[in-house]
Amino acid sequence: MADSCSAAILAGGAATRFGGRDKSALTIGGRTILERQIEVLSLVADEVLVVREDLVPGCGPLGGLHTALTRARGRAVFVVACDMPYVEAPLVRHLVDLSRDADIVVPCTEDGYHPLCAVYSRACLDTVSRRLAERRLKMTDLFSDVRVRVVRAREIDAFGDRHRLLANVNTPADYAGLEALQGHKL
Repeated sequence: MADSCSAAILAGGAATRFGGRDKSALTIGGRTILERQIEVLSLVADEVLVVREDLVPGCGPLGGLHTALTRARGRAVFVVACDMPYVEAPLVRHLVDLSRDADIVVPCTEDGYHPLCAVYSRACLDTVSRRLAERRLKMTDLFSDVRVRVVRAREIDAFGDRHRLLANVNTPADYAGLEALQGHKL
């Protein structure tokens, strides 16, 4: 890629639905989710940040996004939740490439938007900062303020099974269910 790209793994959440456990440390296929994400993202990004503490605490994922956009050096920042073990480099590369013509590139499936597996341009920083100051913290509300490119399920499926690529671990039951996806290769 000609433009510089950063990646940020958001790993600072409280994980209340998972008993407060550090989801990035969960093991899948003998490696932690964090180790796997760093390996995959290093294939695409010029830098990989792990965001554990937000510059503006107590603001949820929007606070993590703000920290990532503030600290990242790249024009575009791929942001991913630390509980998504199967994100793959070709999909990330595709999303980053699409960001040349949009401020946000976000997957959308039958489960809705996936704002924690999306690309944000640094041009979003002012909007994110304003929303934090106003305590308007819903990630998808950003979409009305910037240029958004939605990546639909069919487009995602070109890179593998979207259910696997976008799988995340919110609860212990989700973690147990990942075993079925482990054998399902792209």
